[in-house]
Amino acid sequence: MPFLYEKIDTLRAVGVLKELPQYIPDNLNPNFELRPYQIAAFENFITYFESDKLCQKPTQTLFHMATGSGKTLIMAGLMLYLYKQGYRNFLFFVNLSNIVQKTKENFLNSVSSKYLFADEITIDGEKVKIKEVSNFQYSDDTAINICFTTTQGLHSDMWSVKENSLSVDDFANRKVVLISDEAHHLNADTKKMSKDEEENYKSWEYTVHRIFGANRDNVLLEFTATCDIKNPLIKAEYENKIVFDYPLYKFRADRYSKEIKTLRSDLDVEDRALQALILSQYRYKVFQDYRQNIKPVVFFQSRLVKENAANMAKIIDMVKFLSGERIKNLFEQSTSETLAEAQKYFIKNGISYDELASELKDDFSEEHCISANDNQDVENKQIMLNSLEDKTNPYRAVFAVDKLNEGWDVLNLFDIVRLYETRDGKNGIPGKTTMKEAQLIGRGARYCPFKITEEQEKYQRKYDNDIDNPLRICEELYYHCWNEPRYISELHTALREIGIDLDKTVTRNYVLKEEFKEDDIYKSGYVFVNERLLKSRNEVVGLLPSVRDKIFNISIATGRSGEDIIMEDNSSQDSNPNTYTYKTTIGEIADINYAIVYKALCKYSVFKFNVLKSYFPNLKSTKEFVYDKNYLGYIRLHITSKYETPTADILYSACVKALGNIAESISGIEETYEGSSEFTARYIHDIFKNKRCNYIDPHDGGLGISQNDNSVPIAWKMDLSKEDWFVFEDNYGTSEEKAFVAYFKEYVKDLKDKYDKVYLVRNERQLAIYSFDGGERFEPDYLLFLHLPKQDGYEQLQIFIEPKGTHLVEKDSWKEDFLLQIESKAIPVTKFADDNKYKIWGFHFFNRDVRSAEFTDDMAKL
Repeated sequence: MPFLYEKIDTLRAVGVLKELPQYIPDNLNPNFELRPYQIAAFENFITYFESDKLCQKPTQTLFHMATGSGKTLIMAGLMLYLYKQGYRNFLFFVNLSNIVQKTKENFLNSVSSKYLFADEITIDGEKVKIKEVSNFQYSDDTAINICFTTTQGLHSDMWSVKENSLSVDDFANRKVVLISDEAHHLNADTKKMSKDEEENYKSWEYTVHRIFGANRDNVLLEFTATCDIKNPLIKAEYENKIVFDYPLYKFRADRYSKEIKTLRSDLDVEDRALQALILSQYRYKVFQDYRQNIKPVVFFQSRLVKENAANMAKIIDMVKFLSGERIKNLFEQSTSETLAEAQKYFIKNGISYDELASELKDDFSEEHCISANDNQDVENKQIMLNSLEDKTNPYRAVFAVDKLNEGWDVLNLFDIVRLYETRDGKNGIPGKTTMKEAQLIGRGARYCPFKITEEQEKYQRKYDNDIDNPLRICEELYYHCWNEPRYISELHTALREIGIDLDKTVTRNYVLKEEFKEDDIYKSGYVFVNERLLKSRNEVVGLLPSVRDKIFNISIATGRSGEDIIMEDNSSQDSNPNTYTYKTTIGEIADINYAIVYKALCKYSVFKFNVLKSYFPNLKSTKEFVYDKNYLGYIRLHITSKYETPTADILYSACVKALGNIAESISGIEETYEGSSEFTARYIHDIFKNKRCNYIDPHDGGLGISQNDNSVPIAWKMDLSKEDWFVFEDNYGTSEEKAFVAYFKEYVKDLKDKYDKVYLVRNERQLAIYSFDGGERFEPDYLLFLHLPKQDGYEQLQIFIEPKGTHLVEKDSWKEDFLLQIESKAIPVTKFADDNKYKIWGFHFFNRDVRSAEFTDDMAKL
């Protein structure tokens, strides 16, 4: 049997999923930009909830989502959705009281940096308030009423009469949404139970299910990062309930987490702690160098509660009497490459060991340390522990045992120090303590968002392909631990179990050949790049090329029977209706019936003419926006339906879907850019250097695999270290890139007959250019340099080349358009006048299936 989310993925593949209603993102905190997977989570639930075929009553779903993926934001959005569906009462319950406190901040405290809702919530034109209630007897029918409790507290309230607390009566005649965070605690009643456990079955788990079953319209939303779906009992219970699956390995592969490193050492515990403090300060200074106001935090982990206070006192005392001499001795004693990089940084920036000691004394003094296991002033401490990123939060060090293993969502944790040297694993199997350590690492791996340039992704890792970049350490979490081989093996096993396989991350070295580095073209030659320039909105005469040239593939449901066929496991292939793909443009649909497009435009407020005019000052009318090729006119729709010629309703639905994406793109416009036509000279030796890159799980001759590997098809396999025209010792690019390099080799002899120098360079994110039209960043995969001596100086030809998989050729057509504009528009500019002649070209995409003839013609030009 497929899981529920797999069935919904089938619907996504044929384009019949429900879309995210705009009122959900409109009423969430605008600082929390919805990520693609979060939008998918909403779409999955809404599709399920609104399907008579899929949805069972009462409704129970589980969101299996990685730690740090934003489960509470999904909860907030679902509250808004279910309020719109008529729900007013929400019961939030978790296993631990500290999570309740944190969640109250997220849902109720509008001045908190982690408040989830917009300042003002408006649904259907009416303002909606968020209210905390202790029971639902007198809940407000115009508000979102939330009752917060622990699972144990809920059980106690339900089976004993208490004034102003929840009771069975609260659930008798009203529908309730139950929200369970860290829901793996609910899985206990799906496991095999002993006789004693069966006798105690009337537990809080039974209470939850009793409440849930009290009303047919009740909804139970469960959230967890750790659902053991390999357990056959749990799989049987949840395969029809897991509505969305986004485990840690996907989260990490999509670059939404920090990269994780275990920094094992033979240092004693105090020196291990000092090593972490030094790296934290190094990271702090790197952030400051790039004007990022981010304060890194260190977590000190004790094995037992009784040891925590002693460890805290010992480390505070060590910092208090810290000397430059001790720091110097640690640098000399350690073999860590990372610590050596930190030492180089301090020396380069003129920070002496004594000055560093003084800084650490100030930044990690007692008033900047906090214990999570100290029971004094617990409520205030929970707030402080969950707002460590705030500028006003004073803490740089946290001391705890396992109080923060669940519900802690700190982003600026970069170092975890294990303050003990024991292991509880047996026969290579990690023990409970090691599993808790792995879970803590997973929790600390939440990415700390920042961006240095406008075009960078704020919430994703940026330097996997540039691990020598100074900012790379700001994307890494270090686990400082005991260097004991059995323990390290068990820790890696535990990390694999939660979805972090450190052994699958490989580092590849792009090494420039010495012969190339000795060549004059490398020593003193130029590479030309343009700049991204701010553009006045008055100069904007169309949508961004990446939007304008996009193809919208839209599948329209083939009717109720078709949807049923998709969802029935035993449906016959023969009963599927025939489908047709109709290719058109928005302009052509307007020619058929302008009202279809106009009606679709009216669904989105951004398409009101006065709003459009603010984004596109040169626009003269809505009709121009619809018909003009620079706006909607040539936007392509590929509509799959059961009709050879789609009906007006289908054309309308297709327009609504495409325009929804375009509306989102326009709404996100803050400033407009263009790429300069002047390409300024920079020294090749300043741009192209040796580089190290990380790849996760490279395989089958693809990205991260050597061009000389046995998994590479024999026609493309070669030892590039022996090819003088390829400037690096090897190529680790995609299979399409390897095909291009093999193809290019066939032309090398002919090129060398004409040019005295032929060099092909792989651009591993070392150089970027910007489209003339929209200033969109583009990093072509290859640059070809051709050099021809002349009587006075020489002629240099620089060509940008981009191998492209067939599935991306049309999607990325704006990049190809840009490449083909370069020859006529690019003006090479050198700082000093010389007698040399420079030309800059761009070629068609290299693709064997759909660009073979065009690329061959391009090569013939040479």
